[in-house]
Amino acid sequence: MELIKPRQKDGQLLADIRTFESNTAFKVWWLGQSGFLLKWRGRYLLFDPYLSDSLTIKYRHTDKPHTRMSELVIDPAKLYFIDIVTSSHNHTDHLDADTLIPILKNNGDIKFIIPEANRDFVAERIKCDTSFPVGINELVSFEYAGFKITGIPAAHNSVERNEKGECKFMGFIVEFGQYVLYHSGDTLLFDGLEEIVRPYQVDIAFLPINGNKPERKVAGNLNPEEAALLGKAVGAKLVIPHHYHLFEFNTEDPFIFEKQCLKLCVNNKILELGEGLVYEK
Repeated sequence: MELIKPRQKDGQLLADIRTFESNTAFKVWWLGQSGFLLKWRGRYLLFDPYLSDSLTIKYRHTDKPHTRMSELVIDPAKLYFIDIVTSSHNHTDHLDADTLIPILKNNGDIKFIIPEANRDFVAERIKCDTSFPVGINELVSFEYAGFKITGIPAAHNSVERNEKGECKFMGFIVEFGQYVLYHSGDTLLFDGLEEIVRPYQVDIAFLPINGNKPERKVAGNLNPEEAALLGKAVGAKLVIPHHYHLFEFNTEDPFIFEKQCLKLCVNNKILELGEGLVYEK
């Protein structure tokens, strides 16, 4: 099968990222799976990047092959300007050593945001000192480079906590200037999620749509209908889907999500790989 080609990649994508400037608007690019790059007033926040073939290589000769559907958009070593990078949980498509090690190496002042519960695991995988990551927890915030990031529980497949009550799977509320974003990480619906997110009056919600099918033998996520329902329930002004078109065994058609949003009158945008969206109030 021919791989899905990005709207833009490599040098073209990098030029788009570096040349965008605005004092009032921000721009966000989809880098594949759950990875989004946000630029606001010359500062950069990178959500959960997966920019390698590590999982395809790892599972190549198993009963769960991770056959890639789409091309890589950029070499992570070229992202030398990042202020903040996140990992919402320990699964490799959100905590990939092949992606994160070059990013951390090439950005000397970068802050690496993780769930506090995952600190030891993260340090071992990324080969960093255990004190290096910035650990947050439910409704705990961290501020840097003009961004305020607050931890939100996520259910993948349950809201799992360690013995200290710290969340192992998280989403993030990001506040900057007059804007608020919600990146869910990987999650299913759970009691209380709407009540946590809605008061933030989110401008953009980034929500997974690949669904929860036990036969895949991996933890699941919102399906297209659930993502549209959650976007409406939290009052998001725009919903952007993610977590699809990376692996053949674990994907979904984003236009099913679009149809569900149309039924519910939910404003949405399907981004192509490497495509950027300018948002301004």
